[in-house]
Amino acid sequence: MTYLCGKVSYRSLMTALFSLMLGLTAFPVRGQQAIYNPIPIKSNGAIADRLSEQDIPTGEGGFAKDYEIDLEKGDQVAIDLTSDEFDSVVLLLGADGATIAENDDGPDGSTNSLLFSRITETGRYIIRVRAFGETGGGNFNLKVTRLRPVDR
Repeated sequence: MTYLCGKVSYRSLMTALFSLMLGLTAFPVRGQQAIYNPIPIKSNGAIADRLSEQDIPTGEGGFAKDYEIDLEKGDQVAIDLTSDEFDSVVLLLGADGATIAENDDGPDGSTNSLLFSRITETGRYIIRVRAFGETGGGNFNLKVTRLRPVDR
């Protein structure tokens, strides 16, 4: 059944509209942000940042912020996370999301976190900063120190 709408048939109008809709979905949307976008971090540097409700929900009532770093096999890494505003937890995650190392409270008995780990595979890793339980968030300092083995 064909209806005329001026000089254009209803069927051709619907076909053109349907084709246009299909064509629009085939193109990526410009300016669209990725859902998960960890912040790049360099070794042997420090970052001052803030953990808030705008960050990644942990499922335990708190929030987390992720940083990505490239590490090499044989590296030894020290990750120091300090905050005067929340009980900090730091995790080192592999590219597959598996936890490689985790620290809640540092050796000084405070609620700051200090993690040491030896890297067994070259690749991209995630450093996750989070608050313990539902302790909230606030300002924190993250320092990553990478020690490389000496070539002999």
